[in-house]
Amino acid sequence: MPHPKFIARLQAIASLPEEERRQVAALPSTLRPVADGEIVLRHGEAASRCVFVVSGFLYQSRIVGDRSQILAFHVPGDMPCLHTLLVSPMDADLVALGPSIVGTVAHSQLRQLLDGSLPLTHAFWRETLIDAAISRQWIARLGAQAALPKVAHLICELAARLEVVGLLKDGCFQMPMTQRHVADACGLSIVHVNRTIQELRHRGLIAWEGSEIELLQPEQLRQLADFTPDYLT
Repeated sequence: MPHPKFIARLQAIASLPEEERRQVAALPSTLRPVADGEIVLRHGEAASRCVFVVSGFLYQSRIVGDRSQILAFHVPGDMPCLHTLLVSPMDADLVALGPSIVGTVAHSQLRQLLDGSLPLTHAFWRETLIDAAISRQWIARLGAQAALPKVAHLICELAARLEVVGLLKDGCFQMPMTQRHVADACGLSIVHVNRTIQELRHRGLIAWEGSEIELLQPEQLRQLADFTPDYLT
């Protein structure tokens, strides 16, 4: 069942009544595995179903000029294309980051659910507003923040979002994000990202081995990043 982490996400932002949680859990959906780098939905595709991230990670990207720009990362519990309920064509590729499992639910089923529940309508609306707030944060920091706090902010944001769905353990989280992904998300070169991560390690703020990232001094990292998580809820 793909819904528990999505319910946990909605519960964190909207405190859903039990009946509404039951209705979300009862949504008919289809699960499927996706391989690393597989495109789940393509830029320009007219979506007829919304996607849940059940396990693993997704990201949205577009080719701008001669390089890829990552527009968003999506963690378990996210519904990356909720906006397609009203604006059907995808405006970016939705891509698997590492082997993942996604669930899909038909637009018609979601519309029927929301038509019958004002609390769920408000919760889903709030989720789209939070997505927009995350995008504004990324835009502001992409253009105005130096590399070190920019990468620190990305790490802090991912840790906070994963904590909501129970995937941050003792300051550690697992995510198969490479330096290329960080570069494409932050508008930096891979060389610059490598130097930035080495500096964060040198300062004793993070440990990053393979797909495991650990926040060694989370408060100091948040201060460096100028990170406050209020926009996430």
